[in-house]
Amino acid sequence: MKKKPLILVTNDDGISAPGLRNLIAVMKELGDVVVVAPDSPQSAMGHAITINNTLFINRVHFDPDLNEEYSCSGTPVDCVKLAVNEICKQKPDLCVSGINHGSNSSINVIYSGTMSAAVEAGIEGIPAIGFSLLDYDWNANFEPAKEIIKTIAQEVLSQGLPDGVILNVNFPKIEKFKGVRICRQAKAFWKEEFDKRKTPQGKDYYWLTGEFINMDNGEDTDEWALKNGFVSVVPVQFDLTAHHAIQKLNTYKF
Repeated sequence: MKKKPLILVTNDDGISAPGLRNLIAVMKELGDVVVVAPDSPQSAMGHAITINNTLFINRVHFDPDLNEEYSCSGTPVDCVKLAVNEICKQKPDLCVSGINHGSNSSINVIYSGTMSAAVEAGIEGIPAIGFSLLDYDWNANFEPAKEIIKTIAQEVLSQGLPDGVILNVNFPKIEKFKGVRICRQAKAFWKEEFDKRKTPQGKDYYWLTGEFINMDNGEDTDEWALKNGFVSVVPVQFDLTAHHAIQKLNTYKF
């Protein structure tokens, strides 16, 4: 009898988030599931890790069918590190992160706790995928995404991923997708503004606001795919070396 794959499931919205619960439901169809997720929302934490505070893990029972389900006091990356080093009895065959409430397309991948958890798994040599839905509503409808999530996870379990590559998968907020597109990350940025306010005691404080600016008109980007009804799949990597710049820099008189 073929052994079931071991699948690590995590997120950044927290252990009770509906997106996580929907992702767990899909992964239970594919293998043995271990869940390690933050005990509170950790959105936009990026690749932060906890080094100056204690970390706690608590066994939880949100899903009666799961024996291995834990909440963690740290960041999404902490969750993956603890799962791999302390909880899992063997290296997971796959790590999936999400389903995030809100997209992680374009530059948002840099800030995303969802994707950073997947990237950390990739650093550990585990095939990893981050899943996000372009709907920030806590009660978002994740049903349309579940069959494609299952298909993508099955393919990665079967085929693996290129060395050092993690998948960033984003779903538009629609009931029926036109298809799946392999994309590049759109060139875009956040034009930030800080709303300056005062406390009742007269002390200044700031609230971050901003506008997302997409400067990329290409039809091969994740932003184009999402706006046109497609699921975007972007291969990302944790090697941040700008390889194309090495030859030019070698001409500098450093």
